[in-house]
Amino acid sequence: MLSAYPACFFKEKTGYSVIFPDLNWLATCGDTLNEALEAAVDCLAGYLYTGQQENQEIPAPSALTDIDISHIAEELETDLSDAFINMVAVDVAEYAKTHFEKSVKKTLSIPAWLNKAALEKNINFSQVLQEALLKKIKQ
Repeated sequence: MLSAYPACFFKEKTGYSVIFPDLNWLATCGDTLNEALEAAVDCLAGYLYTGQQENQEIPAPSALTDIDISHIAEELETDLSDAFINMVAVDVAEYAKTHFEKSVKKTLSIPAWLNKAALEKNINFSQVLQEALLKKIKQ
């Protein structure tokens, strides 16, 4: 099922800020408009997924015409000149399947000395691999 919420996009010096006024001013950002849109989808999916998992009451989305972007800009003390409102939509169940729920077991080989050093420092191998892969993917 598709969920859609209005989001306010504000052009900043170094990218875009995104605010979901219906969701306790949930916020994200991106260096480019495309990255901000992608981050908005991820942010919305994460918020709605977590709310569903925790049986939280999630507010209904407002109509675009009910959002006062000038009031939000004033509250944030940000420039309104390149700001706009856009609906952000995501199928939370489908998004969760590929981004939140499914884990894949991988077997890898590392030198014994590296394994020993990492274990001594209580390093989480899965977390380190995930962080490194995400960094590599975003390059």
